[in-house]
Amino acid sequence: MIVYLYYHHAYIMIGDIMLFTYTEKEADLLARLMRAEAIGEGELGMLMVGNVGVNRVIASCLDFINIRTVTDMIYQTPGGFTGRDSPLFFSAATSKEKELASRVLRGEYYYPATHALWFYAPKTGETCRATWFNQALAGRFKNHCFYRPSPGICRELY
Repeated sequence: MIVYLYYHHAYIMIGDIMLFTYTEKEADLLARLMRAEAIGEGELGMLMVGNVGVNRVIASCLDFINIRTVTDMIYQTPGGFTGRDSPLFFSAATSKEKELASRVLRGEYYYPATHALWFYAPKTGETCRATWFNQALAGRFKNHCFYRPSPGICRELY
């Protein structure tokens, strides 16, 4: 995956295929979302939440057919991230959080979020459900369970 910069926009490509473009403002939005959703999961947990967000922009399937930008993904209703309503989302992103978002936007992926479109945090002491939104459990990291669609459903992710 290659990231190209052009004025105030960046775009992500795999080979000759452009996956999506994003602005500096959208990179900041992603950083704030990653913090709001996963600050308690540490840097790796925040990176995985970022992976899910990027996957929603890349995927043209299921609930994400009309999601083409980072802004679309963050403000999607219904079905968007609840972290966007958190006070943690509304404060400025730190330089470290921006760096984490940049890593995700450059194509870094972490298992079990590699192909995931959903995650949730079960109650303390509970295990992850086998499915979430009819998608299979990909795995768990700390208190987040990640779910991925089948390759035949969301080809863009595989």
